[in-house]
Amino acid sequence: MPESVGVRKAQAQRTREAVLAAAAAVFVDQGVQAPIRDIAERAGVGVGTIYRNFPTRADLVTAVYRHQIDTCAALAPRLLADSDCPFTALTAWVDAFVDFLVTKHGLGAALGSDDPGLENLHTLMLDTLVPACATLLDACAAAGELGTDITAYRLLRAIGNLCITGGDYDQTGAEHMVTILLTGCRPPT
Repeated sequence: MPESVGVRKAQAQRTREAVLAAAAAVFVDQGVQAPIRDIAERAGVGVGTIYRNFPTRADLVTAVYRHQIDTCAALAPRLLADSDCPFTALTAWVDAFVDFLVTKHGLGAALGSDDPGLENLHTLMLDTLVPACATLLDACAAAGELGTDITAYRLLRAIGNLCITGGDYDQTGAEHMVTILLTGCRPPT
């Protein structure tokens, strides 16, 4: 009997992951107000399955971004351990952060939404990503690769501002400007 409970839990987890992946993709294509039926279709589940797992749109949006934010935060220590120097790790992490910001169109709308269920997204980003970035900045400062006056919050805010795309300013433009920003953070040689 316990084995069937384990099988059901594993299936429920796979379903949840499929819904989160589908919702993330649909949000990129259509924004966070995309029809739930489009998400259900992409995930290969019924609309009821989505509402059983995420009773409100805000619950679904928050779960999608929490998953992506957690993934981005978890990348920081892995990059630090695997990179030849802390600045290389920071650069790779910032690249992932920029990709997250620029490709997730709906994030800006969700962060600026009047929906009380979404008001925790900004705090979630700060509480999760600022410490991850701070770890990288501390390692860079200890190695003499960055000045000690750069805070994670200010750096992430600057990057966020550089990632507001539109018109003739796209992801490539944002990536270029963020590279210039990071280069400017290095101490003079």
